Amino acid sequence: MDPRTVSGRLGERRGTAAVNAGSPNSRLAIEAAGLRFQNPVLLAAGTAAYGRELRDVVELDRLGGLVTKAVSPRPRVGAPAPRVAEFSGGMINAVGLANPGMAVVRDSELPWLASHLERARVLVNVVGDVADDFATVVAHLDDAEGLHGFELNVSCPNVKAGGMEFGADPDTLRDVVSRARKATRRPVFVKLSPTLVDIARTASVAVDAGADGITVVNTIPGLMVDLETRRPALGFGSGGVSGVSLLPVGVLATWRVARAVRVPVIGVGGITSAEDALQYLVAGASLVALGTASMRDPRVAERVVHGLERWCEQHAVHSIREVIGTLEWTP
Repeated sequence: MDPRTVSGRLGERRGTAAVNAGSPNSRLAIEAAGLRFQNPVLLAAGTAAYGRELRDVVELDRLGGLVTKAVSPRPRVGAPAPRVAEFSGGMINAVGLANPGMAVVRDSELPWLASHLERARVLVNVVGDVADDFATVVAHLDDAEGLHGFELNVSCPNVKAGGMEFGADPDTLRDVVSRARKATRRPVFVKLSPTLVDIARTASVAVDAGADGITVVNTIPGLMVDLETRRPALGFGSGGVSGVSLLPVGVLATWRVARAVRVPVIGVGGITSAEDALQYLVAGASLVALGTASMRDPRVAERVVHGLERWCEQHAVHSIREVIGTLEWTP
């Protein structure tokens, strides 16, 4: 069955459908965009590489899934070092979307995931320099084992439009999503930047073009200064801000998007605990993804899963679906 047909059915809570009792972690089980997740906790793009790097420190199959490091048509060297700097509210990074390219990912990384994961779902994060790059990657990986769907990072710069984000222009966004949609029958999520003028409207454009889900939010542009050299702390100069300071930004974006579209939302930004994850779920997210917190402590995602189980038990919640989209607020 076409995942779009499944995701188009309106669940009781923002694109979330029923899950049969008795499945792994059935209290936390979620079905979104035609995929069944044993729980709503994912590892965000760029923080879990392609999975194998965490095999000795994280029980990946206990999570709902992971989003891989970015994949582009050709290998990318990335930004110069240093690529990461910390501050009290999180971190700033400029990795430059470094990756080995789609051929290596298909031949080496995805087979490893296929042979090591039984329950966790895998979304491949896709990037490009021009609009057609996204469809090229999706088409190349579409029939490979080890993945279940795609996440289009439309926050990266469009080199043909002077570096403007793909997601910032509705026509360009529509072109990127529609091309990717035609290249696969697997679910396609679109990841949006919190700096968009109207993130809800942008999400609607993506869904109209064929997106099965929306991921919010990506990092916020920022700059940190090395006071000894009076130069940027990062080799590239500016970078993307992530971490705990992003939590309220991501929750608000999730609420806005979940009200605007009837597809699942993946909430990302600043999650360090089950309580943080629940804020996203109450705001309308069907799934959540941890990034910076997992880089500091790779086992935090597993603790979030356990924390969600305890919270549901303590609050007599039989299914996490009962919580999704229940925010009581009329601005």
